Amino acid sequence: MTETHTLNLPEADLVYDVYGPLPTADGRPVLLMVGQPMDASGFATLAPLMSERTVVAYDPRGLGRSKRKDGRVDHTPETQAGDLHAFIEALGAGPVEVFASSGGAVTALALVTAYPQDVLTLVAHEPPLNNVLPDAEAADRGRAWFRDVYLAKGWGAGMAAFIAMTSWEGELTEEFFAQPAPDPAQFGLPTEDDGNRDDPLLSDRSWAVSSYRPDIAALKAAPTRVVVAVGEETGNTFTGRTAVALAGLLGQEATVFPSHHGGFAGGEHGYPGQPEAFAVKLREVLAG
Repeated sequence: MTETHTLNLPEADLVYDVYGPLPTADGRPVLLMVGQPMDASGFATLAPLMSERTVVAYDPRGLGRSKRKDGRVDHTPETQAGDLHAFIEALGAGPVEVFASSGGAVTALALVTAYPQDVLTLVAHEPPLNNVLPDAEAADRGRAWFRDVYLAKGWGAGMAAFIAMTSWEGELTEEFFAQPAPDPAQFGLPTEDDGNRDDPLLSDRSWAVSSYRPDIAALKAAPTRVVVAVGEETGNTFTGRTAVALAGLLGQEATVFPSHHGGFAGGEHGYPGQPEAFAVKLREVLAG
């Protein structure tokens, strides 16, 4: 059974879903699931598969059902980490365990850095961190490229360009940048322009996420066990490379999970992974 609640903060009203009892029935920590720009709906398949745990998934401020009251449209890891800290305090559930994916993993790294006592274990799944890469400048250039395609031609074209960049194997070379922008129709994406330019993934509103510089010394010093995860199908593409690079900086090897970047998802976002196998692996990793 899922219950939906709202946490009212001065700058945002955060909507969250609770799977299981609060406080937890067995005294085990709450398992918090964090995405960005994905909201709680992205965990709708995975959360019930962890039914032995109380799972909480939330919509970050300004995304999904959560409303901002701060007058801003940008998304920053530090701000969202502050929201998570307030969230954990309000739930009276800390310290928690965290499974965080993509931009949510960046938020969770910022949370551990600022509030290390909040988190027992963090599984950081494929955080998109340009700065940990040897070709960081090219990654920034690639990000600007798909943003520019989006601004010029709309969501379908921008998403096709985003897919082209993030599925490129290895470093972003001049060969990559010499390619024309892909046709969105080849990915089954709309070719018409809906006129909107506020997408948090394709605009520059979330650049602070991929520009975040993890504080490696603080992460190593924290009492939190940080596990960097990578999908077995992700290979040497962008988030596979960022995960492996971050793991190396932390003195570990990336822990391999089933499937791809969204490997925990069912069909709710159109590219299903292997959520049952993913849940088994997540349970194993959290058990230490």
